[in-house]
Amino acid sequence: MGRRPEVFVRALSMAEGRRLQKITRTAKNPVKLRRAIVVLMSGQGQPAPDNAYLLKATEDYVRDVIHAFNERGFDALDPKWRGGTPSKISEQSRDWICVIARCDPRFLGRPFSCWSLSKLRVYLIDSGRVAAISIETVRRNLHERGVTWQASKTCKASSDPHFASKMRRILDLYDYPPAGGRVVCVDEFGPLNLQPRPGRAWKPRGRPARLRATYHRDHGVRHMIASLDLTTEKIHFRIR
Repeated sequence: MGRRPEVFVRALSMAEGRRLQKITRTAKNPVKLRRAIVVLMSGQGQPAPDNAYLLKATEDYVRDVIHAFNERGFDALDPKWRGGTPSKISEQSRDWICVIARCDPRFLGRPFSCWSLSKLRVYLIDSGRVAAISIETVRRNLHERGVTWQASKTCKASSDPHFASKMRRILDLYDYPPAGGRVVCVDEFGPLNLQPRPGRAWKPRGRPARLRATYHRDHGVRHMIASLDLTTEKIHFRIR
């Protein structure tokens, strides 16, 4: 089998040579940079095999770039991007990913309280929601739909059915104290060691969930009975 005939770029003008040199110095796109180097080296008399060896490319790639430049000029240096492989995940499956990520894993029979991306991926495949999916696809899908990894805050509420009416009476005393009288505030502070720890979960951006703080008093607690005199601004308390 004889040697293939060498392929060279057409004769380049001074302006084209300077333009190619500028592209090799300033091009940010690696494809355009690589093609410009091929054309410039070919214009300097470098044969296709040597050109391919220096660029760690195939000879067919070098010849295709040279032929394309001879036919279309500098337009052949710009890459023609395509849409890529069609998505294999349906829109319904994408919606389910967000719904499941926002659920407590324990409700779905999992022995942990929050999802990691890898655990969420395994559950999606095991449950048949998707046939196959990568961790990066899970992360990108959650990000595109505004579901981010956020810290959850705790809150406590009274179980007293008359809490609202009592609260309004107290607030009215703050705003409208009795003429010639005193308003004394008495409250319970404790247990002293209660330190709610916020958790984390996948939630819609800007709307982190608030979790009710619950605890057990198995070994007793300490209470502080305190009173605040709004007139003298003094606090009187007792710990027991």
